[in-house]
Amino acid sequence: MSKKIALFNHKGGVSKTTTTFNLGWKLAEMGFKVLLVDADPQCNLTGLILGYSGDEEFEEFYINYPEKNLKNALKPAFESMPKLIETIEPISVQNRKGLFLIPGHINLSEYEITLGIAQELSSSIQALKNIPGAFSYFLEKEIETYGFDFVLIDMNPSLGALNQNILMTSDYFLVPTSPDYFSKMAIDSLATILPRWQKWSENAQNLLDLEDVAYPFPKGYPKFLGTVVQKYRPRNGSATEGFQKWIDSIADSVTTNLKNKISPIEMMLPDDTYNRIGTDFNTNYCLVQIPDFNTLIATSQHHKTPVFALKDAMFGHVGAVLKQDKEKRKEFNNIFSDLATKIISLTDE
Repeated sequence: MSKKIALFNHKGGVSKTTTTFNLGWKLAEMGFKVLLVDADPQCNLTGLILGYSGDEEFEEFYINYPEKNLKNALKPAFESMPKLIETIEPISVQNRKGLFLIPGHINLSEYEITLGIAQELSSSIQALKNIPGAFSYFLEKEIETYGFDFVLIDMNPSLGALNQNILMTSDYFLVPTSPDYFSKMAIDSLATILPRWQKWSENAQNLLDLEDVAYPFPKGYPKFLGTVVQKYRPRNGSATEGFQKWIDSIADSVTTNLKNKISPIEMMLPDDTYNRIGTDFNTNYCLVQIPDFNTLIATSQHHKTPVFALKDAMFGHVGAVLKQDKEKRKEFNNIFSDLATKIISLTDE
């Protein structure tokens, strides 16, 4: 059974895109068929994978391949076209068998207002009743057609209607963070926002008008997998004192606030499931900690390849510097192997 995992934090700059790309690559490396979905109008994931850095390159892509993007895939529902949503052939990610991409579109945000109106679940639902289930329907068709084991969704940093819909129609969600005050506040904010979104989803699931439609609204609620803490400065293999303070603060917010708010509304996994990856996991719900790899991230982006998959020649160094690069590559590989293994275990039903 395929697993749809949303990577979400309404705070920006927490490496959601990098985490999506690296985790997807590692899962594919482990033998799974993985689909990456760029649901962020900034299209950073699409740019990373296709090697685009400017508007002109994106414009040329949309002209040459007008159907190969998420916005176009959802067009039949959002623009009331007289045809059903169809699958689109995903793009194979260069040099990684089993990894595919549904490109984003810089104008996907145009659908935000329409979706927001539809999700009010008011009298307007008769005209817009197909919209709330459209994104989920599209992903299920992709899964059914291409046989994906995992679908990883890179979301934009906002609390808008699009993110509400994507998150609440996913199977699981992962929260990337960085060790700072703003990530701590974002966790506390999610503890307030997610119960509201769950209540909306509950209403949508119980609304008969959303059952007898072309794109039925899915049942169930997404389950919290945990957090990823990254972009901290290490010293002697651990985070420095200043960063560790915020790592501990984020863990405290998750365990004493977020967990307590989403556990009663069916957005947590059973304790036995979390215990599969360590009986102490429920003390922080942090899956992995990823230090700042500095210039290696730029090298990774240049080659459109995760740090852990870079070849020696790609580093552009020799001697002692290359040796250091190779040690970092090994460390990065261990981190994402650990993350992927934990994700597989937590989602094993």
